[in-house]
Amino acid sequence: MSEKSLHISVVEQKNSLTRLDVFVSKTAGISRAAATRLINDSRVKVDQTARKPSFIVSAGMSVTWENQEEKPSSISPWDTDLMVLYEDESILLIDKPAGLVIHPGAGNSERTLVHALVARYPHISSVGSPERPGIVHRLDKLTSGVMVIAKTQAAYMKLSEAFREHHHKRVYLALSYGAMPAKSGRIDAYISRNPSDRKKMTTKTRSGRQAVTNWEVLKSWPGFTMLRLDLETGRTHQIRVHLSDAGHPVVGDPQYGGKSRASNIANAELKTYVKKIERQMLHAHILGIMHPVTGVYMEFKSGLPGDMLELENELDRCFS
Repeated sequence: MSEKSLHISVVEQKNSLTRLDVFVSKTAGISRAAATRLINDSRVKVDQTARKPSFIVSAGMSVTWENQEEKPSSISPWDTDLMVLYEDESILLIDKPAGLVIHPGAGNSERTLVHALVARYPHISSVGSPERPGIVHRLDKLTSGVMVIAKTQAAYMKLSEAFREHHHKRVYLALSYGAMPAKSGRIDAYISRNPSDRKKMTTKTRSGRQAVTNWEVLKSWPGFTMLRLDLETGRTHQIRVHLSDAGHPVVGDPQYGGKSRASNIANAELKTYVKKIERQMLHAHILGIMHPVTGVYMEFKSGLPGDMLELENELDRCFS
């Protein structure tokens, strides 16, 4: 190994008692999965000793890791339009449509957001994780709304840290089933993988990661509610599983009861309408961030998308 192939970082007090995979991810500006691969390949040393990803680092320790091997990008460009809300040399804000997958994965090897990003910004292939260039946070395939993408490595590292530490504002809009117990409230429940279905999450656990969702009723109809949801954390499927486990699944949600619940709708015409909905009625409405270069707070908003607005109008018509 040549000296040029190494990175060395001394653990600062603020990063003491952090898992090694988390520290390398944060410091190297790569995904946690990529950091874990480096560690498992013995390409990361703590005080010259190979450790496991779960090893806890302490202040003063020296962490050394090899550069990732340069590999040709496997992401082919896909020339398609993106709805751009804001753009400068460092960041890109888009309004993601429902149905667009963020990055390649099982069952989605092409025509994802990152394929579109590579077509529009060829240099972005070298920003962040090779398999997820520029991506610092995600929205589910069937969730629409505001997303930020890093266009430079410096912006990627700053934004990645901000999202890990929840130094941002995220507000969603959702149409859910049932009547909420009050005008507003807070759900604070641990979330973990569902042991019976690893593709799903659950709050029916005594462990996992803390997840906090603040909700407010914006509008209601018999059996339905329009909610504003402010996130204090950003866990996988957080809103969907919080509402589902509270008895108020998001309308149209195929994983957490939002599809099957349509069978209980008494109004035959409305039941037919809702059963045709092909995605969860969940929208990333507001995203507030500190600009990774200027440090200025910026807030971006996307209004209610067409399919959710149409459902709102249909509910108004049925219950007027």
